[in-house]
Amino acid sequence: MSKKMKASYFDEYGDLNQVKTGMLEKPEPGEGEVLVRVQAAGVNPVDAAVARGMLDEMIPAQFPAVPGWDVAGEVKERGHAARRFDIGDEVYAYARRPTVQHGTFAEYVVLPECYLAHRPREITVEEAGGIPLVGLTAYQALFQYGDLQEDHTLLILGASGGVGTLAIQLAKSAGATVIGVASDENKDYMKDLGADHTIDYKAGDVGEAVSSIVPEGVDFIFHCSRGNSLDQSIDTLKRGGQLISITNSQPDVPDDISFQYVFVEPNASQLKHIQELADEGEITVPISKTFDLDKVQAVLQEIESLHTQGKTVITP
Repeated sequence: MSKKMKASYFDEYGDLNQVKTGMLEKPEPGEGEVLVRVQAAGVNPVDAAVARGMLDEMIPAQFPAVPGWDVAGEVKERGHAARRFDIGDEVYAYARRPTVQHGTFAEYVVLPECYLAHRPREITVEEAGGIPLVGLTAYQALFQYGDLQEDHTLLILGASGGVGTLAIQLAKSAGATVIGVASDENKDYMKDLGADHTIDYKAGDVGEAVSSIVPEGVDFIFHCSRGNSLDQSIDTLKRGGQLISITNSQPDVPDDISFQYVFVEPNASQLKHIQELADEGEITVPISKTFDLDKVQAVLQEIESLHTQGKTVITP
């Protein structure tokens, strides 16, 4: 097997035009690790932030650094004592490590086997590759750090993006009522995913629109957007309600609500639950675009806008 692989990488932080595609050394699995042939890797806004160095204090890079934290693929090699998966098993994972170096925008990635779960088989490998980061983010926000219940009304700010797409479906699988906020062009998209109500954030004050739907207020706000939608809607949250944000770690919020900022962590057992939901038809992953490794630079520039619909996936 070749010792080289094709990968997208950067040699220093800076503008995204420094991300290039070429040949790098193929990583080798160590103890407790497996080598995965990448078949699909979801693209997320955080990938652009990583390349710009915006997360360096939390997650430093070792250059040349390959970005990408989503993967679905096939186990090709196993390191010493790595026996949870067989050669040829199809798996998926959220691949964030303590250092940015061996990411998933490459033909191969090495990961601890404890990161991996068998991928959903009732959806395509491209859809599976778009799940891990956004799926775990939504799952941990709603059910690990939050306590979403069947009788709750959930307001999702940024409901048409990757995380919002999964949050709508996970919330509906739990029996909650969902209000999705995005632009009007995404109204049907959110409805198709299961949203009970939709709000166009461009049409006026989001809080007023929420109050017209649920005058008594919402139980839970999941904030996965930027802009001022949270400021407009925070007063619609019931006393004692829950606010989870993935974009603002220090919002100005009342003292009588429960607030938590979430930065997603790898969790194979949660991925297994998401796999079961996907195979039961509870979760779909709309793929908006697929690209090969040569287009990574342009894809990162596009994903920074935070106005994409569904998932963009790299297929090495």
